Amino acid sequence: MTRISPLRWLYLGLAIWGAVHPMYWFVTHMVETGGGLSGLIDAWYVNASTTGLTWDLTIAAITLTVWILAEVAVRRNWSALIAIPATFCIGVSCGLPLYLFLRTRVAP
Repeated sequence: MTRISPLRWLYLGLAIWGAVHPMYWFVTHMVETGGGLSGLIDAWYVNASTTGLTWDLTIAAITLTVWILAEVAVRRNWSALIAIPATFCIGVSCGLPLYLFLRTRVAP
């Protein structure tokens, strides 16, 4: 049985938190406004502050994707590729710690 280090547990906990917490607010917004996903996306561009934050996270997501692809090409840790859809479907707050969790896995 493989033992998971405290750091890996932290990465996993952050990935779960990064998936659940932001999603709670996204779903709350969609329910309150009735706008669905298109209404949520419209809210990302409602003013200069939210537009800036949207672009900040988009650039971070693209950068994380490039890093994942570069490392997977070298390390052949194919399971780490799951962090890419997690990043774009959930968010960087889930994708980054998930990638770090998968990256620090000890090979069997």
